[in-house]
Amino acid sequence: MSTCTKWVDQIIITCKNWSQKVDYECTTWADEGSNQCSKWADEGSNQCSTWADEGSNACSSWADKNCHWYSPWNCVAGWFCQAYYWIAKWVCKAYYWVAQWVCKVYYWIAKWVCKAFAWIVKVLCTLWSWFAKLVCVAWDFLRCAFLDIVRGVGAVFGGRKGAAPKIEHIFVLMLENRSFDHMFGMSGITGIDAVSGSPTSINGVNSAVNTNVNPVDGTTVPVSTPADFVLKDIDQDPGHEFGEVVTQLCGVGATYNPVPGGYPPINNSGFIKGYADSGSATPGRIMKCFSPDQLPVLNALAQEFAICDNWFSSLPGPTWPNRFFMLAATSGGLDGSPSKADLIEATTVEGYRFENGNIFDSLDNYCFNWKIFEGDEFPVSFALNGMNLNALQGRFKDFEDFESEVSKAGFNEKFVFIEPQYGESDVGITGPGDYACGNSMHPLNDVTRGERLIKKVYETIRNSPHWNKSLLVILFDEHGGFYDHVAPPKTVPPGDTVSASYVQNNFKFDQLGVRVPAVVISPWIKKGVIDHTVYDHTSCLATMQRLYGMTSLTDRDKAAADFRHLLNLGSPRTDAPTALPNVANSGFTCEDDASVGESSEALIAKRSELLQLQDQQKSESRQLRQPMTPMQLGFAHVALLKVLQVSAYPEREQWKEHFKLIHSKVDVAIFMAEVKLKLNHNIDIKKVLREAKTENRRYKSNR
Repeated sequence: MSTCTKWVDQIIITCKNWSQKVDYECTTWADEGSNQCSKWADEGSNQCSTWADEGSNACSSWADKNCHWYSPWNCVAGWFCQAYYWIAKWVCKAYYWVAQWVCKVYYWIAKWVCKAFAWIVKVLCTLWSWFAKLVCVAWDFLRCAFLDIVRGVGAVFGGRKGAAPKIEHIFVLMLENRSFDHMFGMSGITGIDAVSGSPTSINGVNSAVNTNVNPVDGTTVPVSTPADFVLKDIDQDPGHEFGEVVTQLCGVGATYNPVPGGYPPINNSGFIKGYADSGSATPGRIMKCFSPDQLPVLNALAQEFAICDNWFSSLPGPTWPNRFFMLAATSGGLDGSPSKADLIEATTVEGYRFENGNIFDSLDNYCFNWKIFEGDEFPVSFALNGMNLNALQGRFKDFEDFESEVSKAGFNEKFVFIEPQYGESDVGITGPGDYACGNSMHPLNDVTRGERLIKKVYETIRNSPHWNKSLLVILFDEHGGFYDHVAPPKTVPPGDTVSASYVQNNFKFDQLGVRVPAVVISPWIKKGVIDHTVYDHTSCLATMQRLYGMTSLTDRDKAAADFRHLLNLGSPRTDAPTALPNVANSGFTCEDDASVGESSEALIAKRSELLQLQDQQKSESRQLRQPMTPMQLGFAHVALLKVLQVSAYPEREQWKEHFKLIHSKVDVAIFMAEVKLKLNHNIDIKKVLREAKTENRRYKSNR
């Protein structure tokens, strides 16, 4: 979707929202005016009756005193007096009745004139948009045709010597919160060096060397295996916010100095201390590493294709900014998880905006198709600016459709970003789902569920008609607090404009984060490659840009190493496995899956329960008043962006106000339940409550 089309769509949405607002305000104004007509007429009619009744009673009293057999004219006068008041009362009432309907007709006509004006503007906008879209389509056709010609001529006459094999489809599956040593440190993988071709092995761990001190008892804890498949109900979620990573990488008492080069010296000594600070009773658990038999799918892919053992997260911090670096080569200054300030001040309605846009904008500018497959309703990528418009164009698909889409002969997406199911989608008294039953490999998740996702993605691509032209990258957004023994290197800051409202720690983005697992898969890659090149998430962008002839987004991806050298076979391999090993048995079970607790009845019942708990002074409700986690706020923001896309005025404004009032876990849980009712069942709680309030007000006014 080009900038031209996005501009037209944005005008259409603005026009539609304005028309809805005017239509609603016309109706509200006319209804209130009509009600005032009725109220005024009723009061006037009652005054007529009161005045006439009082006058008639006065006539009766006078007649009772003065009407005798010897003064019949007084009797007749009394009757005439009463008749006068009776006639005057009904004339007065008739006046108010006629005036009421004249008034009501005026408001009725005014309402429909106003609504007709809004409708006409909407129709004109629609007609204009048809014409504008035709112009955009024609412009895009000519522009894209010209780019195709330029690329074709360049391929024939200006091809670079030693250019990489033709890759038509780049897939990226980004999982969550695991360090390289935690996943592969004890795998013992050996192979050939990606550059020299010499025998080599991964930079793993040695229990005799790689240790941390447990500050609780002063003991030295070495790395060991096996690791826990899942931490839910076993231990705490390890911390990985910016300040926590400073401790993990630099040790007890280390602090960041917000100047260029101000990151403290790194010795990877504070991981156990960091986990103890997160509330773990057994902080030495953070040194645990998985054995190969615990992760058979990842290990099979790492040994079959290329494993990168110097891939670092793009900054020493949490999920959201690292994912933004993967998609935009910047986070615009965001150096922590979403906070209330940066969301409300800068991104509530539009999403995160960066000076040079994001990779999806760039792909559009180069006329390349792309798609995002979402594992659940609230993908992080939807928080980027403009994604509501892309969703209208069908750029977001449920992961359930992944196999059928990729298997189509006409599948032509140049870039596919796959977002996992981040966690249990149910909402309860502890707030939104806690990641336990997702497949993102979050520490509270069972890693075998993530292995199952990896297996599904690989086997789908491997058995599709597009395998020979595909490149798949499996990586993790950040380390999740787990130990890694390699000190991250310095790096190049993005150099783009920083949004002041995003900044939390004044980080200069000149230091990479903790090492994370990354496996690069393609039939153009030799078997058993180990790549020691230093990468970060923007290396995915750099590779795509250089393969497809695109320009960089920031100084970071411009300077990033790419992995085109891995694609060095003369022809695609035919020996790549069509099926991967079965996942390990973790013993962890879920009441699977997103369908559980998702019916409208269940969501309404859960919302009622949460509202009751919110108002009660019980210990469990006090627990609910604990502050929400940054991740919960982030996903609530994505939920807001999605629900605004399908809401009309005035509900749109009410959704925004509701989001601003979120402070605790129960607040988030109620908000998410209401969003799910709207998205999945078209039940808009805001509209239901507004209409009930209007009806109640109308009932009271008519009593």
